[in-house]
Parts: sequence; structure tokens; C-alpha cells
Amino acid sequence: MKSKVRVLLAIDAVINLLLGVILLLYPTGIPSILGLPDPDSYFYTAILGGVIFGIGLALGLEWWKGNGELRGLGLAGAIAINLCGGGILLFWLLRVDLGLPLRGLILLWLVDILVLGIGLAELISGSWKSS
Repeated sequence: MKSKVRVLLAIDAVINLLLGVILLLYPTGIPSILGLPDPDSYFYTAILGGVIFGIGLALGLEWWKGNGELRGLGLAGAIAINLCGGGILLFWLLRVDLGLPLRGLILLWLVDILVLGIGLAELISGSWKSS
């Protein structure tokens, strides 16, 4: 992989990881530090942070592996995104009263089970090692 591409991948990964962490830490007072309004719920901010952090991990994996031509993020990247996003959603479903109607909770649980399930199945299969 060309060195310019590796540098761009590294920069992109770091930016996404930092943005993900900032969004994940949003409930800890980040809005007031940044001069932003406090939302009623940090649910969507945390989900977005988990997904962006997962994208950062996926980019980092592509940068680290980087022993050939780019293939996009590949299966390893998809696993990172699924597990980060699904893990954050699971945390919120288990630890925070979201004040959603039952049908909304059922939908989010189904989404989480599907996202975490496919991520774990891909991870356990080991097929990502050859992608």
C-alpha cells in the first residue's frame, strides 16, 4: 500500500476514533465544555458515537493490515462497526430508561440482537482472517 494512502488511513482512523470518544463522553459534561445545549437524552449521541468509533477501528484495521491493495473496510471492519454500535446500543437498553413505548423497545432489541449477532457470528467464524 502506498505511503500516502497509509497516512490518510491513519489520520482518518484517528479522527473517527476521537469523534466517537467525544460523542460517547457527551453525557459527562462535554456539551457545556463545548458550549452546546444539553439534549433530553444522550441515546442517539451515544449510538452515533459507537458507530463512528467502530468506523475508526475499521479504518485502523485496514491501516494496520495494509499489506496489499485496498479492499474497503472488509469483513474485519464490518465486525468492528457491528460490535461497537451494537455494544453501545445494548448498554443503553440495559442501563437507561429510554422512555420509549414497548414497540420501540422491541424494535431496538431486535436491531441490537441482529447487529451483535452478525458481528459475533463473523468474528467466531474466523473468515475475516482471510479477507
